[in-house]
Amino acid sequence: MEREIVASVLVWLILVFDPLTKIHANVEGDALHKLRSSLSDPNNVLQSWDPTLVNPCTWFHVTCNNENSVIRVDLGNADLSGTLVSDLGLLKNLQYLELYSNNISGIIPTELGNLTNLVSLDLYLNKFTGVIPDTLGKLTMLRFLRLNNNSLSGLIPMSLTAITALQVLDLSNNQLTGEVPSNGSFSLFTPISFNNNKLCGAVAGKACPGAPPFSPPPPFVPPPPISSQGGNSASTGAIAGGVAAGAALLFAAPAIAFAWWRRRKPQEHFFDVPAEEDPEVHLGQLKRFSLRELQVATDSFSNKNILGRGGFGKVYKGRLADGSLVAVKRLKEERTPGGELQFQTEVEMISMAVHRNLLRLRGFCMTPTERLLVYPYMAKGSVASCLRERPESEPPLDWPNRKRIALGSARGLSYLHDHCDPKIIHRDVKAANILLDEEYEAVVGDFGLAKLMDYKDTHVTTAVRGTIGHIAPEYLSTGKSSEKTDVFGYGIMLLELITGQRAFDLARLANDDDVMLLDWVKSLLKEKQLEKLVDPDLQGIYVEAEVEQLIQVALLCTQGSPVDRPKMSDVVRMLEGDGLAERWEEWQKVEVVRQEVELLPNRNHSEWIIDSTNDLRAFELSGPR
Repeated sequence: MEREIVASVLVWLILVFDPLTKIHANVEGDALHKLRSSLSDPNNVLQSWDPTLVNPCTWFHVTCNNENSVIRVDLGNADLSGTLVSDLGLLKNLQYLELYSNNISGIIPTELGNLTNLVSLDLYLNKFTGVIPDTLGKLTMLRFLRLNNNSLSGLIPMSLTAITALQVLDLSNNQLTGEVPSNGSFSLFTPISFNNNKLCGAVAGKACPGAPPFSPPPPFVPPPPISSQGGNSASTGAIAGGVAAGAALLFAAPAIAFAWWRRRKPQEHFFDVPAEEDPEVHLGQLKRFSLRELQVATDSFSNKNILGRGGFGKVYKGRLADGSLVAVKRLKEERTPGGELQFQTEVEMISMAVHRNLLRLRGFCMTPTERLLVYPYMAKGSVASCLRERPESEPPLDWPNRKRIALGSARGLSYLHDHCDPKIIHRDVKAANILLDEEYEAVVGDFGLAKLMDYKDTHVTTAVRGTIGHIAPEYLSTGKSSEKTDVFGYGIMLLELITGQRAFDLARLANDDDVMLLDWVKSLLKEKQLEKLVDPDLQGIYVEAEVEQLIQVALLCTQGSPVDRPKMSDVVRMLEGDGLAERWEEWQKVEVVRQEVELLPNRNHSEWIIDSTNDLRAFELSGPR
């Protein structure tokens, strides 16, 4: 009791003697509470947004930095309706505003232009009307701007072209009109989408009213030869200059014609061109590299540049001519006749999956014998290498970063499952395929490659691909994959994060041939012996309650029956603090039934990593009638 009183006094003293912190928190808290008041929340997603609390950092779906400033608001796919408020412009340190897949209507507040630290603004799949605010052009750090699938109208602000950091711009499926700006960030090779609007201009591939129609430049016709008789030095110079200008135009004409063709057909990302002849061709947001260019970058695919090996091939570190570092994945399968179009289609599908927690495809190379994919280089490597292959001079992966990795990778997989059309099933989710950038932000790699590599298996529905220990039981036995196979692999990956061990090695921790891995994890959780699970490299520096929550999520994800596993969007919510307790309580009720079944004779314990509740329903249905 005395400790609680002392703690309360300390909190009061901090608030009294640090008025700036209090005012700062109140401003952001008040702004978010006004947002809550303007929204209809049928599922009580915002029930934790308590206006009596000084600090909004304790609210669900709100993330803060070390200075208790709100940097992220995640309310995507929450069935919210209502309107936005201008007070959002007071969240000066906000970096991510996620309000996609709701029913929010009204205008986009111009005050969002005050959020100069904003990196991602996702308002797609709502019912916004009105114009795109010109003030968004002040968001110089913005990398992702997605306003698609709304009812926005009017012109595209010219100010948006000044955002040089912009990586993805999607304004498709609105009611926008007028000419698409053709300069700055809206240049030819920027990944943008304006489909299903009433736009015109070179980028839109449609002439604006009153403007001359597009036509390719006329072919260059060299002038007739001029006799040098009677000429002087001036006329000779003029002739030489004319020939030089004509030659320059002759060489420039194909490039101008190609640029015109590209602007006329912006939706076509691929066309067949020999990579060796034109290494500078860009295909949508992708570049088609020449094999020679990638050979130079990787020192002829030298073994010293190998970053990793996997089921799809080897990955090499490379440095391009412009000095940028890349990771080049050299796919194992050889090129087969007739597979070019399918390969390009699948590469295009992968390239369209753009999310901050997905590894972005930069380009590709295709020759008669080679297929290569080019990605940005991830400075921190994979989660697996950070857990088990780090040099002694580097500190271990700490607990806060492991939590961030769990949430970031879940967000990436959720995007693949719920926001890609068609949806992308990863089929090999594991720590080795979760990569880390300089700030330890998790990005999911190798997504879509299973489908990409199966394009020539026309005689089977699918090929079982994955890593032992991560493969869901139903996928292993039937070869049928779904998003729930990814959920299973993700659950095993969480155990890797907690223990630091490979999935295949986790079974050794149990040290009991008669106890399956997940049952052993459950028993340790029930007996509060988490220290036997947690990675010794953490040296006891972790939050036990958070470890317990991650284990609970892992166990929910690795249930034997795929229908019982949560969706990845549900996993994201649970990791953000919404709904885990309720789901865990429901799962424990099933456990009571499972324990009763376990007491029956002749139970099979042969599957080393599969939950013993596997086929529980089938077992019950096949009993006496």
